[in-house]
Amino acid sequence: MASPAAFAAFRYRDFTSFYIARVFNALAVQMVDVGIGWLVYTLTGSALALGLVGLCIFIPNIVFALPAGQVADMFDRKHILVVCNLVSTTAALGLLVASMQADVSVPLLFVLIGLFGTARAFANPAGQAIVPGLVPPEHLANALAPSSSAYQSAIIAGPALGGLLYAFGAPVVFGATTFCFSCALVAYLIMNRRGVTARPDKFSFAYMTAGLSFIKSKPIILGAITLDLFAVLLGGATALLPIYARDILMVGPWGLGLLRSVPALGAFTMSLVIAHRPMRRKAGLRMFQAVALFGAATIGFGLSTSFWVAAPFLFILGAADMVSVVIRSTLIQIETPDEMRGRVSAVNTVFVGASNELGQFESGLLASFVGPVMAVVLGGVGTIGVAGLCARIFPQLRHRDQLT
Repeated sequence: MASPAAFAAFRYRDFTSFYIARVFNALAVQMVDVGIGWLVYTLTGSALALGLVGLCIFIPNIVFALPAGQVADMFDRKHILVVCNLVSTTAALGLLVASMQADVSVPLLFVLIGLFGTARAFANPAGQAIVPGLVPPEHLANALAPSSSAYQSAIIAGPALGGLLYAFGAPVVFGATTFCFSCALVAYLIMNRRGVTARPDKFSFAYMTAGLSFIKSKPIILGAITLDLFAVLLGGATALLPIYARDILMVGPWGLGLLRSVPALGAFTMSLVIAHRPMRRKAGLRMFQAVALFGAATIGFGLSTSFWVAAPFLFILGAADMVSVVIRSTLIQIETPDEMRGRVSAVNTVFVGASNELGQFESGLLASFVGPVMAVVLGGVGTIGVAGLCARIFPQLRHRDQLT
C-alpha cells in the first residue's frame, strides 16, 4: 500500500510549482532531443553528426560547471532558474524559425544546441540545490523521488509526443517545445524567492573549487559520482537511437519517440516502487548491481533486430538506471551542507549530467568506426567492467547500508 508520506512534499506550494516546472522542462528537452536527432541525421546521414549534437551540449557544461556552482550558492536559485528557462525558450524559438527555412543550416542548429547546453549548465546546479529548501528536512526523501519521477514521467511522454508531432513537420515539434519552456517559466515565476543563507561577496577560485575538495574528502560521494560517470559515458545506447529507428529496426520518427520513451517508462515505474517501498538495507550494493544490470540490458538492446525485442531491454535499462540515480542523489543531498549544495551539484552535473552528452559523442564517434551495433555492445561490456572495478576501489560505498 502507498504511504501518505510518499506525497507529503506536495503539501508545499513551492515544491508543487517546482515539480510542474520540472515536468514541462523535461517534456521540452525530450522533444528537442527527438526533433534535433532526427533532423540532423536526416540532413547529414552521419553518426558522427549525432555525436556532435552531444558535444555541443557537453562543452558548455564543462566550461561553466564551476562558475555555475558558485552562482547557485551566491544568488537566488529561483532567479537563476528563471533566467536559464528564458534562454532555453529563446533557443527553442530559434529552432522553430530555423526549421521553417527551405535550406536548414546545420551549423546554426549546433549553435542553438550550444545555447541549450549553456542554459542547462547553470540550471542544473541551481535546480538540484533548491530542492532541500522547498520542503522541511523530514520530507526531503519524499521530495527527491517525486522530483526524479517528474523527470521520468515527462520523458515517457516527451519523446513519443515529439516523434508523433514530427510527422507533421519539424516546426510543429519545436513550436510545442517553445510552449513547454514557456509554461515552465511561469511555474518558476510563481515560486517564492529561495536565497542562500551564507554566501561570499565576490567570486573566488577557492570558493568555486570548494565543491571538488569536499567531494574528494567524501569517498562515498566520490565513488557514487565516479560510478555513474563511467556507466553513463560507456552505456550511451540512446545516442544511437535515430540510427536504430531508421536503419535497423525500421520504425521511423514515431518509433524513435517510442524507443526514447521506453527507458523512461522503466525508470518511472521503478521511481514509484522506490517512493512507496524505500530501499532500507544494502543501498551501496544495490547501486553496483543496478549499474551492472544497466550494462547487461545495453548489450541486449544492441543485439536486437526487432522493436519488440529491443523495447524490454530498454525498459530494464531505464529501471536499473533509476535505482542508481535515487541512491546517488540521496547520498549527495544528505551528506552535503546547504551552503555547498550548489557547488557540489555543479561537480555532480559535470561528472554525471554532462557525461550523457559526452557519452553521446563517444557513441557516435565509435559507431562511425565499428558500426552502431558493435558500439552499443562494447559500451555495455565496458559498463559492467566499470561496476566491478569501482566496487573494488570504493569499498565504503559498496558496504553502505542505509540511505540515512
